[in-house]
Amino acid sequence: MKNYFNPILATVLLAVLLTSCGSRETGELVGALDRPDWKGVQPYGMVYVPSGTAHVGNSDQDITGTFIQRPKSITINGFFMDDTEITNNEYRQFVNWVRDSIAHDMLGDFDENGNIDWEVDLYYDDEALADLWLEERFAGRRQINTSLYEYTYKEADWGAAAMARPNGQSGQGMDQYITEETVNIYPDTLVWVRDFAYSYNEPMARSYFSHPAYDDYPVVGVDWHMARAFSYWRTSLWNKYNETLIEEFRLPTEYEFEYASRGGKEHAPFPWGGPYVRNSKGCLLANFKPGRGNYPDDGGAYTVAADAYYPNDYGLYNMAGNVAEWTITAFYENANSFVHDFNPDIRYNAKDDDPIAMKRKVIRGGSWKDISFYLQNGTRTYEYQDTTKSYVGFRNVMSFMGRSLSDF
Repeated sequence: MKNYFNPILATVLLAVLLTSCGSRETGELVGALDRPDWKGVQPYGMVYVPSGTAHVGNSDQDITGTFIQRPKSITINGFFMDDTEITNNEYRQFVNWVRDSIAHDMLGDFDENGNIDWEVDLYYDDEALADLWLEERFAGRRQINTSLYEYTYKEADWGAAAMARPNGQSGQGMDQYITEETVNIYPDTLVWVRDFAYSYNEPMARSYFSHPAYDDYPVVGVDWHMARAFSYWRTSLWNKYNETLIEEFRLPTEYEFEYASRGGKEHAPFPWGGPYVRNSKGCLLANFKPGRGNYPDDGGAYTVAADAYYPNDYGLYNMAGNVAEWTITAFYENANSFVHDFNPDIRYNAKDDDPIAMKRKVIRGGSWKDISFYLQNGTRTYEYQDTTKSYVGFRNVMSFMGRSLSDF
């Protein structure tokens, strides 16, 4: 019998053998060969804001404002941003997740998917879930015990870690720079009553967050900590169901917000350009307080749906009006005088016992109850980080990582 040597088959067998042994080294500097493939992600509901340069600051109309906050040219790295404000129904997904976590602890048993069967447990296991409800009913309806809706989120102080390294204090890793904060995350529905003295807004307090008619309206009654807790939960939710590594969801810096609001229109006073708040047909272009208080003239007496009106050139809705929005940035009147011109940012997470002035956080965009001045791209104001308002909401951003957008 003759033996035939097949060089092709031998090459294939050798390659399989080398692969099975885990050896792929060639003696050349080719980088680590076990890296995961990365083609980028585009999170649902977000649009890409490309890197670029903008001239930020008060408009020429606000002469006195320019004495405090001088205009500044900045560069911003690209990022993804929610195309609308976070809506009631999106925030309710967070609230329901916290509710289910509490119910899991109370019941101790789960269905086959690890979820609470509310149709069964809500009506047949009332005793086990009794603490989720207040004892007294109102008009025959059970009231939610919102005091239980607490969530613990974490954050890393990268600035402190960076400053510790040159001093030889970084040997313990990042754990020493990670802090936890527990917050009640149920929206403060009473803001509709508390924000306006001698004004009848109880129907909004009763229905705005709970009724399906308002599902697509921006969530309000969330303070700065609650918005950050939502962002941390959103990142954790992604990581639970996806192996693809992403940057964290977070609040935008005030400069990211202004840059995105301009939509690529340099020196434009409003997200749609300007200089007017009406188009050529006389229609108002945002939800705010027109004239001397003709609130419904723009189509909404209070808030409107988060995707109302036309988006700006980046595809972002209601970057002016509807609700003002939290940013991650601490408020200092003269911030433009000292922040860096590359990805400018200034933060301070105030403690409970800090002076109240240290608790100011920048809000941007203006709201349904504000005059048009607060809708301008360059206008900045603040609210205190531990306060809730009927006219302040938020949206998330996520820093863009590395590849060409042609991959999307």
